[in-house]
Amino acid sequence: MIKQIKYEKWQRQTALFLGSQTISLFGSSLVQYAIFWYLTLETQSGVIMTLSTSFGFLPTFFISPFAGVWADRYNRKRLIILSDGITALSTLVLVLLFLAGQRSIWILLATSAIRALGAGIQMPAVGAILPQVVPEKELTRINGLNGSIQAVVMLVSPMISGALYQFAPMEGIFLIDIVTAALAIAILVFFLKVPTHEKASREQVSNYLQDMMLGFSYIQNHTFIKRLFLYFSLAFFMAAPVSFLSPLQVARSFGDDVWRLTAIEIAFSIGMIGGGLWIASWGGFKNRIHSIAFAIGAMGLCTFGMGVIPNFWIYLFLMGLVGLVIPLLNAPSMTLLQEKVEEDFLGRVFGIQSMVASSMMPLGMLIFGPLADRMAIEILMAVSGLFLMVVAFFAIRDRVLLEAGKPEPSDTGKESN
Repeated sequence: MIKQIKYEKWQRQTALFLGSQTISLFGSSLVQYAIFWYLTLETQSGVIMTLSTSFGFLPTFFISPFAGVWADRYNRKRLIILSDGITALSTLVLVLLFLAGQRSIWILLATSAIRALGAGIQMPAVGAILPQVVPEKELTRINGLNGSIQAVVMLVSPMISGALYQFAPMEGIFLIDIVTAALAIAILVFFLKVPTHEKASREQVSNYLQDMMLGFSYIQNHTFIKRLFLYFSLAFFMAAPVSFLSPLQVARSFGDDVWRLTAIEIAFSIGMIGGGLWIASWGGFKNRIHSIAFAIGAMGLCTFGMGVIPNFWIYLFLMGLVGLVIPLLNAPSMTLLQEKVEEDFLGRVFGIQSMVASSMMPLGMLIFGPLADRMAIEILMAVSGLFLMVVAFFAIRDRVLLEAGKPEPSDTGKESN
C-alpha cells in the first residue's frame, strides 16, 4: 500500500537505478555462467549440480528474513551498495585463489554461497525501494521493463561468457565482475537520490527479532499473501528441473558442446526480452492473478514438452517460450505486493518472498538432482511440467487470490480482460 510520494524526476531516477542494477547484473552473470558451466562440463554430475544449486540459494534463504528487517529499518540504497560490495569482494578473493593455482570445486561453491548472501541482502531492498522511485500506476510496466533489461543482460552474458570461457582464463572473467560492481556502486553513491523511507527515519523501538516476528504476523494476517506464497512455493519447487537440469539434459542428450549450453541460455533470454516488453506495453490481465496463473500453466506445458520432444531445435523453441512467460509471472506478482503491502512492511514481506524463492528450488534439486543420476532427465521434465499445470489450475480458481488481484478502483490502464 503506497502512500502519496512526491516523485521528482522519477524517470531519471528510475533510469539511474535500473542502469546501476544492469551493470552489476552483467558482471555477476558472467561469473555465474562461468562457474556453472565449469562445474557442468568438468563433472557432468547431478549431485554437483545439486550442491551448486544449494550453495547458490540456501545462504539467500537464511539471510532473507534478516535482510527484510534491515530493508525496513535502514536506508535501502545503502543496503544495495553493501550487497554489491560483498559480491565484488568475494570475486576478488576468487581471482587471487585462481592465480595461486587453487581451483577446487569447493572454492567455487563457497564463492557462490558468499555471492548468495549478497543477493539475499539486496533482493528485499530492491523490491521495497522501487515504490519510492516509481509512481504506483507505472509499477507494473517498470517491473516488466526491468525484466526485459535483465533478459538483455542474460542474452548478452552467455555469449560473452561462452567466448571468454573458451579463450580467456577464468580469473579474467572474474575481474570483469569487480569492475562492473565498482561502476554500479559509483552510480548509486554519486547520482541516485532516494529519500530515506519513513520507518528508517524514525527511532526504532523494537529489536530485530520483534520486527522479524511482526513481518511474519503481517503475512499471517493477510490471507492473500499466504496463498500467493503457497502457490509460489509449489511452482518454484516444480520448476527446479527446467531451471537447473536443462544444461545437464542438453549435455547428455544432445552433446556437451559449449555452443549448445549457450544456445539454451540465449533462447531463454530472447523469450524474456519479448515477455518483458510485452508486459511493459500491455500491463497484463486486469486481474493480476490471471497473469500469474497463465504464466505458471504455460511454463508447465513447455516444460512437459521439453521432456517428451527429442529434437534440439524444438527444445530451444520451448525454452524460449518459458522465458517469454516468466515476466508475466514476475512483474504482476511483484507489483501486487508493492501495491497491497504497507510501506513499513515491504522489506520484510519481500525478505520472506526471497526465502520462498531461494529455498524451494534447492529443495526441489535435493529430489530432482539425485534422481537425474538414476533416470532420464526427460522424465523429470515431463512430470514437473504436469505438476506446474496443476498448480496453475488451482491458482486460477482461488477466490481469495482473485479478489486480491482485482485492480484498484482508480486503475484505468490499458490492461485487457
